[in-house]
Amino acid sequence: MERILVIGCSGQIGSELVLALRKKYGSNNVFATDIKNPTDEIREGGPFQNLDVLDYNNLLHYVVRHNITQVYNLAAVLSGNAEKIPLQAWDINMKALMNTLQVAQESQAKKLFWPSSIAVFGPTTPRHNTPQLTVMEPNTVYGISKLAGERWGEYFYSKYGVDFRSVRYPGLISYKTEPGGGTTDYAVEIFFEAIKKNRYECFLSEDTALPMMFMDDAIKNTIKLMEADGDSLSLRSSYNMAGISFTPKEIASEIRKHKPDFEITYKPDFRQAIADSWPASIDDSVARKDWGLHDEFGIGKMSAHMLKKIEEKIAG
Repeated sequence: MERILVIGCSGQIGSELVLALRKKYGSNNVFATDIKNPTDEIREGGPFQNLDVLDYNNLLHYVVRHNITQVYNLAAVLSGNAEKIPLQAWDINMKALMNTLQVAQESQAKKLFWPSSIAVFGPTTPRHNTPQLTVMEPNTVYGISKLAGERWGEYFYSKYGVDFRSVRYPGLISYKTEPGGGTTDYAVEIFFEAIKKNRYECFLSEDTALPMMFMDDAIKNTIKLMEADGDSLSLRSSYNMAGISFTPKEIASEIRKHKPDFEITYKPDFRQAIADSWPASIDDSVARKDWGLHDEFGIGKMSAHMLKKIEEKIAG
């Protein structure tokens, strides 16, 4: 029986991943932790504890005491926020990873998932159909920490047998949680503002193409990677995950199919330079071959679903 620890259960990914894992593995076998309070659904639906991943001794004690067999470490300071506090963000992101790698090495919880990001790429990376293996020279704190983390994960796999698994997430789109300070957050904010105000001021230019993925696809594929036979995995750094690529102008056009009077204006801020250094589209054929990566939501289906669910959420 798997005993699964999710670190960062109150974040955008964690809040939905915990529910999916509990449905699959049983509520009492998925342990949710965070330094922030979770939703009532997570707190009341299974084990929850306030736990700081930066406190190594408490983390190791928790893993051993609860017989944890696999860990999802989702703790991170995201791209936009990291640029405001670069040294602090580096310390948090890297210490969180190193603590979980060492816990995996020293305990029975050998299988570890840690999310990387398209931020590992940089301005010298081919921007279109970015390959799995390519030039990687990130110029943001978040991207630098993610690239370093990929290398550390592969190192712990080869040296200590830690079953490290990772994907490079594109921008993630969900109606269930508010954005967390990332450069792709506009693709969530735009739907909420469309319902609330019927207008949106975008912090990226209208033609900025970025890879995105609907959260349902991201959660499904994350679990699929963790359940894959280790012998089928040709990579122990991180797999490209492409999703769908679109621009703010294109997503606004989709919204107008449902809300014809929707208005969008553009006022690029510091996040524009970050977005310009990232890929516009990604090649994820290695993940599709190795462990069956598959996504179901295109831009039209995703947009219609987001608008419907946000209307329901706001209406209560």
